[in-house]
Amino acid sequence: QVQLVESGGGLVQAGGSLRLSCANSGRTFSTYAMGWFRQAPGKEREFVAAISWSGGRTNYADSVKGRFTIARDNARKTVYLQMNSLKPEDTAVYYCAADLGSGQPGVSRDEYDYWGQGTQVTVSS
Repeated sequence: QVQLVESGGGLVQAGGSLRLSCANSGRTFSTYAMGWFRQAPGKEREFVAAISWSGGRTNYADSVKGRFTIARDNARKTVYLQMNSLKPEDTAVYYCAADLGSGQPGVSRDEYDYWGQGTQVTVSS
């Protein structure tokens, strides 16, 4: 069983920054890929970023490339999402997810096995 707990969300002005964290209880955290997704009101949950088990490979949604950075610390069993140059359209609940399968940074929700409870990010204009 894997438990994921996100933190770091909040209210920020457009152009500002936030760093999300996702603490992981899995015993083999260093062997599986991690991802971040987000869901805005009335919209589908969408892919944001993902990182491989080693941290050597990453994927990003086009909408966040160049602004967001995903990273992981396997010793701390934590994955991070650094969000810079935030825009009002980034407002959403952000979820981290664990893929216990391939270890590679997948972009589909179906590839992920465990999900956190989400953290709200609100960007004001």
